[in-house]
Amino acid sequence: MSIYLTPVKFSNTTLLSSVVEELSHKFKDGVKTINVDLNIDEAFSKEREQYFSTQIISEAIKKTNNLDGKVLILTDVDLYIPVLTFVFGEAQLNGKHSIVSVCRLHEEFYYERTDENLLRERTMKEIFHELGHNFGLKHCADWDCVMHSSTSIEEVDIKGNNYCKNCEREVLH
Repeated sequence: MSIYLTPVKFSNTTLLSSVVEELSHKFKDGVKTINVDLNIDEAFSKEREQYFSTQIISEAIKKTNNLDGKVLILTDVDLYIPVLTFVFGEAQLNGKHSIVSVCRLHEEFYYERTDENLLRERTMKEIFHELGHNFGLKHCADWDCVMHSSTSIEEVDIKGNNYCKNCEREVLH
């Protein structure tokens, strides 16, 4: 199954290349970067100064549902869902669409320093996490598994960067 990587309001081409390379190692059917004309402005909440991730996914479905594979939106914008202050990403459980934001994955969001390696590691964890949901995985109790739930950057950093044996069997079957 192909992975269609769709950058939207995303400018880090070095990170994008790393993501394609790492996904290509895990998913042998291929990774394709595609440009989808998504206008996400209507998903912006002026009150929150964030973008409603569910609405962005809904717009993506309209334009990419005909693709045979998983569609992963990668963005720089800050995301939320109404019941949470923010989300790193969102995915359709057993579906084909997901979104990951790197906005809060940047070390400089929290501290006055940049760490590109840490950004890449965090990004890949969240991408594998959201794709796991697309493949039907729910949150895993194993802290070493990338499917462990993360509600803070500390939890992203603590959890593992791969699927545990049980989760991997489901994703890569």
